[in-house]
Amino acid sequence: MKKSVPFVPLNEKWLLTIPEAAAYFGVGQNRISELALQDGCKFVVFVGNTKRIKRKKFEEFLDEQYAI
Repeated sequence: MKKSVPFVPLNEKWLLTIPEAAAYFGVGQNRISELALQDGCKFVVFVGNTKRIKRKKFEEFLDEQYAI
């Protein structure tokens, strides 16, 4: 029997995939990927080889930016 995974709204998730973060924040997927690879980036965590965006840390990062 297949177990169902409960739906969690994006605003309640701690980690977002690149496509989820792009949809949530209105920033392109390529731009988020580029930002996540910068030295000293505090809003990315790697789950294996997959980048995940820490939603609250990315919100804080965006709050401090004039342009991205």
